[in-house]
Amino acid sequence: MSSNNKKVKVLVVDDSAFMRKILADILSSNETVEVIGMAKNGVEAIRLIQLLKPDVVTMDIEMPILNGIDALKEIMKTNPVPVIMLSSLTSDGAEATLTCLDIGAVDFVQKPSSVFRINIDDLKKELVNKINIASKVDLTFKNRKQSVKNNKLELIQNSNKTSTHNRKDKHYFIVIGTSTGGPRALQHVLPLMPKDIPASILIVQHMPPGFTKSLAERLNSMSNIAVKEAEDDEKILPGYAYIAPGNYHLEIKTKSNSDIFIKLSQEEPVSGHRPSVDALFKSVANNIDENIIAVIMTGMGADGSNGVKELKDNTDCYVIAQDEDTSVVYGMPKSAVNMGVVDDIVPLHEITNYILKKLGV
Repeated sequence: MSSNNKKVKVLVVDDSAFMRKILADILSSNETVEVIGMAKNGVEAIRLIQLLKPDVVTMDIEMPILNGIDALKEIMKTNPVPVIMLSSLTSDGAEATLTCLDIGAVDFVQKPSSVFRINIDDLKKELVNKINIASKVDLTFKNRKQSVKNNKLELIQNSNKTSTHNRKDKHYFIVIGTSTGGPRALQHVLPLMPKDIPASILIVQHMPPGFTKSLAERLNSMSNIAVKEAEDDEKILPGYAYIAPGNYHLEIKTKSNSDIFIKLSQEEPVSGHRPSVDALFKSVANNIDENIIAVIMTGMGADGSNGVKELKDNTDCYVIAQDEDTSVVYGMPKSAVNMGVVDDIVPLHEITNYILKKLGV
């Protein structure tokens, strides 16, 4: 953990000597970061973490002797420290990245596909920003996994007993915004939804292109509802969760028969993001008047707070914010709370309970 007047001590782990040098040079050129060591595989990384006690580790996934996934498992068991993964943009790379986030990595940075495609300025900005955020993360929240599992059993048992007569025949829209820590947090919300939920779920998770499809597939495999990456102009159905594709805003549109459809666009970033939570929430506010539930979950920054205010001002919307104790980064939820438009501040393992209660399920 880094205090405000100290540099963040970073250990760089990568099997490529060239990439280690690039990363070390990038980080050393920033006044908030100090590279205190480098390792070329997972075994060296584990030893140097014990020896040097870094604030943050950047770690490649594909390495000889001991890869990033297996090293991360050992690190989280023996010497928990915030880890940022370097991920390749392939389907296997995306899946491996999601596995790392589930194990306990705080975040990831997309690794350049070749020497010729390294944009030093962009990589530096993203990496330094994420390192500074990671240095403030309290890893103790990961010890709460068992309580989430227990709650899941109770929820599923209750949802299986539910009949449709008490649902008031309403169709709800649940809109969710999240960023850092979101992929793992969503695993404790969506899988608890009953298959016949009288709602459609729209999700913005800040992620680059290529990773959101793997996230949707992973969540779909563990959920009763259908989870998919959103497609332009598809009809929105109950019992489905739609995740915004990386680099596309997820919005909605109505047609003459009052059915509601997905609208994807690559218009300018909103609140610094594309996809943007604000863009989704504002689109919903412009197209639907009632039966809306908005959820702001773990993430850095303030994306979603303006949109949730617009929802609250112009629609009949119930707003949930994830609490600080269970958020990896209490940025987005805190910003929404500070807007004064949040109805309930809820720990991660209770979010689905609150949603289902509002639905009458």
